[in-house]
Amino acid sequence: MPLLIVRNNITEMNVDAIVNTANPLPMVGSGVDNAIYTKAGWKELLELRRAIGNIEVGNVAVTPALDLNAKFIIHAVGPCWEGGDKKEAELLEKCYANILKTATKNKCKSIAVPLISTGNYGFPKTLALKIANAVIASYLEKHDLLVYLVVFDKKSYEVSAETFAFVKSYIDENYVEEIWKKEYPKNRFYNRTASSSMYDEVVEKSLPPICVKENLECKWLTTLDDIVEKLERSFTEELFARIDEKGLTDPEVYKKANLDRKHFSKIRNNKNYKPSKNTALALAIALELNLDETKDFIGKAGYALTHSSKMDLIVEFFIKNGDYDIFKINEVLFAFDQPLLGLNVA
Repeated sequence: MPLLIVRNNITEMNVDAIVNTANPLPMVGSGVDNAIYTKAGWKELLELRRAIGNIEVGNVAVTPALDLNAKFIIHAVGPCWEGGDKKEAELLEKCYANILKTATKNKCKSIAVPLISTGNYGFPKTLALKIANAVIASYLEKHDLLVYLVVFDKKSYEVSAETFAFVKSYIDENYVEEIWKKEYPKNRFYNRTASSSMYDEVVEKSLPPICVKENLECKWLTTLDDIVEKLERSFTEELFARIDEKGLTDPEVYKKANLDRKHFSKIRNNKNYKPSKNTALALAIALELNLDETKDFIGKAGYALTHSSKMDLIVEFFIKNGDYDIFKINEVLFAFDQPLLGLNVA
């Protein structure tokens, strides 16, 4: 099942388990810890926590969720950052792994997890996010669990500065609407309302014939009958034809697409299934299609990649760079306030 990044107060999440960034001692700390105790019921939860006793760094413990919209609270003790030489990264990896194992052991189907140790414990947010995504993504390859990575605000969330800069530069260079507004503020073709027929004529004349690949050769389609004949394969048929061509299994594809099994089964069983654009792009990423293949693939569902959409540009950036890590793509989409790819249920 998928990993979704959401901006929310973790105490408001309606899931099977909510993860608390706990103090190793049976006492209430600040931040997420304090918020969870306040919402769940301070006195009752503290009594349960005292019954558990001390929790070692990297380990977890479970209590009922009391007044939270969940069944369980998983109390996780992350490491304090001391410069990186005290095995902090390994301890944080262990902490996330224990959280996920505990959720599965308690038959949880959904879980809300904060960025552990990034508050008062001082763990670098970029590194913490990288570790969280790596551990969770690896776990989800073999287990069904809906994981929400919950951040409270933009300050709590940081992607790699280098990645952010590269993507921002790509968007700045290609974002058509912004470029045209700056360079051609009075251009009659930019303002369709002022000269719609003239605009349409220019666009129509610029459209090339449709090309389809047959045995690695390009065959140009110039008549409507040819086009209809070649494009009659539905999105669902195209999807599973490509899966077969690449020798992939259904679980490999839906997990790489950040979808759950139920959603994917719905696609398989409906020849005329109409996916959202986000789902179509997620499946293109899972199939590791190049840019031309992606455009053709999502076109089966009636979509196109456009330089007037930041989401499209971000996805295009990663495809051009051969990076098909959907969790990394979603990190950047989230940082730019764009919808995520895959199962967007948040």
